[in-house]
Amino acid sequence: MMRAAAFAAAALFLAGCSASVPQSGDATSFDRATQDNLAHGERIATVLGCLDCHGADLAGRDHSDELGTLWTANLTRSAAMHSDEELRVMIVTGRRPDRDLWDMPSHLFGHLSAGDMASLIAFIRSKPTTGEVHPPPTFGPELRAMMTKGEWTSSRQQVEQQAKVTLPDLCKAHAQGRYIVQATCAECHGKDLRGGPPPFPGDPPRPDLTMMVPACEPVDFATLMRTGKAAGDRELVMMSAVARDRFAHFTPQEVEAVGSYIAALAQREP
Repeated sequence: MMRAAAFAAAALFLAGCSASVPQSGDATSFDRATQDNLAHGERIATVLGCLDCHGADLAGRDHSDELGTLWTANLTRSAAMHSDEELRVMIVTGRRPDRDLWDMPSHLFGHLSAGDMASLIAFIRSKPTTGEVHPPPTFGPELRAMMTKGEWTSSRQQVEQQAKVTLPDLCKAHAQGRYIVQATCAECHGKDLRGGPPPFPGDPPRPDLTMMVPACEPVDFATLMRTGKAAGDRELVMMSAVARDRFAHFTPQEVEAVGSYIAALAQREP
């Protein structure tokens, strides 16, 4: 019964593969839900997690703990010091002029469209310059051991390691879904969306989206993305909070595009 339901849901998701590409948005960018360029940039910053990591004012946050001194950058100071092109290069390469970045998911952002990137940088520049330039990271024994084993790498190294890893380009109707998934879902579930063990012991495992999403009814998937509530009004570890903070800002078309792409991928690569 479950198998039949999964195939039925997948069929609904896959219906778009034979349809024309929606005309309300660019299939290789996030939807333009508004003509306000700064508002578009803010929405992109929200769904990509920039505000979660750097704070609503983009002045950086202190994530330091027993693992080390780990501040996210004060982007308002970075914007004051660097050109648009220099900011873009740092975002997509995981490296600033003087050192590598750490825990910046630059490997997800190299494919962002020129328009989306320009709007994102314009939004960063719109924030008032505030706060201090934060200290560079320091690493405790646990992180140093992981670095030695290659279990924890810099953002630049991740970009280099992931350069040739990409999700399949399916039919044209799934271009936008692929674009969004590579910039968002792949952060936790991997660039193949297959999930796996967590990077740090004690963190929750990362589920295989190619198994999970096709088993969802499309309405349940949309509810999860909007409210963080899975079928049966369930809370999911990590995903529920991420959905409420970030993915609730997807447009309905983007939610459908994401679900359709993952379902199509699952049918192609069972």
